[in-house]
Order: sequence, then structure tokens, then C-alpha cells
Amino acid sequence: MKASRTMRNMSPTATAEPALPPAPGAEQYLALDFANSAIALPGGQFVDLLGSPAAANRWLAERGLAPADAGVQEMCVTQLRSLREHVKALFAARVAALPALPAALSAVNDALTRVPTAALLFWDEKDGPYRAAPCPTNEILDHALATLAANTADLLTGPDAECLACCDATPCNRYLLRRRRRQWCSTRCGDRARAARAYARRRNHPGPG
Repeated sequence: MKASRTMRNMSPTATAEPALPPAPGAEQYLALDFANSAIALPGGQFVDLLGSPAAANRWLAERGLAPADAGVQEMCVTQLRSLREHVKALFAARVAALPALPAALSAVNDALTRVPTAALLFWDEKDGPYRAAPCPTNEILDHALATLAANTADLLTGPDAECLACCDATPCNRYLLRRRRRQWCSTRCGDRARAARAYARRRNHPGPG
């Protein structure tokens, strides 16, 4: 299935901004990229890179989680979006130093156990026994979910968890790994936040009339 990165807006009349660059850390952690695949933009706009089966298939294929012709269905997209919300809930709990929601933990652990961790034993009629990790078409989604869940667990339990943060620009909802006191997920968000602060200062301290 071929598709471009689909942008779905909350408002059908709104004009979507160009896709944002990956947030700091998203190229290192697939889970961060996954959580940031639903993006809130100014003006009530919303970009969902998993907004349709075609868009989800493209997102998975670009990250080596599924072949380009996997034929992702709406039911698969629903599972992906559900796991994404649970991953975001875990990230939010970690950033706020709050207990994790049991449902979010269960969802990630369920995804982790969807696929075997060891190569299975097979028997070829000509060459005899061999071991391999199975990945038939009907298990592609399970492997993708398990990979995303495992990467989530790696991030949350590793040293980089201390750097996990939310973008400080309103209304952005993306996560990033904060390095050197960086507050924003992109230059665009930083510019918008600085402009908003400058406007607030002028409003609160107007010059002489």
C-alpha cells in the first residue's frame, strides 16, 4: 500500500503546517518517535501520522517495522493508536514523577509478550531442522507492537529516562530528551514560545502612551 505521510486536522478548514523535524532523541528511541506521531499544532490543528491505514503502513515501513505492501487494516491502526496512548501515559507519569497507570503498564507488557523471544525450531524436507524467528504476514503487527513496547521499556528504565521531558511550547504535546537545558522539541516551537513570552511582557508592561 503506497501513501504519503497523511495529515489529519481537527478542523477540516484548517491548513496544516509542514511536518516537524524529529524531536531530540526520537532518532535514538523509536518509542519517542512513536509517541510523537500525534502532534498538536497552533490553531486547533492536529496531525496524526497514524491517521489512516495507508499512513500507518507508511510510518511502519519507513521504520523497518513492516513491509511497504503489508496491507495494514483499520483494526491494526486502532491497536497502534491504543498502544501509543498508553506509551504517552507512561511518559507523562515518568516526567511528572507520578505512579504509572496500571492499564498503561498492562498494555505495554501485553505487547511485549505477543511474540516469541527465542527462535523456533523448524524442519525443512530437504535440509532438515533449523531455527528461525517466524514473522508471517498475520504477525507483522504483533512484531511491530512488541518492538515499540520493548523500546518504550528500554527508554523508561535506562539512563536517558532522566532526560525525558515535554516540549514547553503551547500547544505542542511532543516529548524529547532534554540536553543542555533545551526546553523545546524544535526551533519552530522555541521561536513560538519566545514570541509568546515577548508578547506577554509587552502586554503586562506597556510602554508610555
